[in-house]
Amino acid sequence: MLTTSRGISLVLALAISTLTVLFLLLLDDATPTLLVVAGSISFSVSYILMNVTLEFLIFNEISNIYGVLEKIQKKDYTSIPDKSDKLSISPLRKINKTINSYAQAKNKEIEALQKNAEFRKEFIADISHELKTPIFAAQGYVHTLLDGAVEDKSVRLKFLKRAAKSLNALDKLVQDMLTLNQMESGVVKFHFESFDLKEVIHEVIEELEHKASKRDMLIRFYYDKEKTYRTFADKEKIFRVCQNLISNSIKYNNDGGEIDVSLKIHKNQITVEVKDNGKGIPPEDLKRIFERFYRVDKSRNREKGGTGLGLAIVKHILEGHKSKISVSSTLGKGSIFSFELPLEKEEAVVSSNKLIK
Repeated sequence: MLTTSRGISLVLALAISTLTVLFLLLLDDATPTLLVVAGSISFSVSYILMNVTLEFLIFNEISNIYGVLEKIQKKDYTSIPDKSDKLSISPLRKINKTINSYAQAKNKEIEALQKNAEFRKEFIADISHELKTPIFAAQGYVHTLLDGAVEDKSVRLKFLKRAAKSLNALDKLVQDMLTLNQMESGVVKFHFESFDLKEVIHEVIEELEHKASKRDMLIRFYYDKEKTYRTFADKEKIFRVCQNLISNSIKYNNDGGEIDVSLKIHKNQITVEVKDNGKGIPPEDLKRIFERFYRVDKSRNREKGGTGLGLAIVKHILEGHKSKISVSSTLGKGSIFSFELPLEKEEAVVSSNKLIK
């Protein structure tokens, strides 16, 4: 009984009412009615005050603390309530807040560890799969040559070329991994300079036109001929961004498809947009295409080549420019990738919006 707030309140209320009655008995004019009324009132008031104080300021907080401690002991951090913002005059509230804060921090730490563990598992599986493809291919060609095919000059040359191609793919994969890792760790330094973004995109298109023509694709470049699109950025890395986006549009477009590259100026920003009319990207994949090795269609993508790291590198390059890559896509209609770079202040002038091919 004495372990509950009601039991303790009852005992204390009886003690207070008894002391009150005994005190009144010392008075000469104390009547029995007065003693009963005074005893009843002192008992009732004392009981209510004691019960409220003990229940809400002490026992309730102690119960919450025990509940949190039990969950911590069971390593169950998911259902711990966050009451840190709740106002209370209880002296135990500070202890409860401290324990709750610890539990919440522990919960976040465990969630982060679980995500990292899952990421490591996926990464190891992905990198193992990516590495074994060119390695097994090169091994196959080399072992075939060692088993006697080396004597046939035509077979030897063909197999050596294929082995070299596989090893080149392996080298590109390793280089992309190193680049991405260096960007994420901040090792890669950006060398900012002033340049015309229009000229960079022209260079990329000239480099990729032959690749597009093989599949009867048309690349169109829209910009205002009266403008210069000068920006202050890392020219080499922005070249790689544009190269990757346009190359992907060629790689994953339909034969005979169209690719539209455009430059637009809005206020003090230059927007680069790469649009294709290919198969598009499913909505469930849009949020993940910038992850390492993530492929929308793994079998189709491997046939078309690539390391699966291009868009991840694009994302990190643009983050280094305090920008971001945006994508929208409709199945059966194509995709649009876009990003922004700052327009040099002296070039931020009002001009016509007339576009040319």
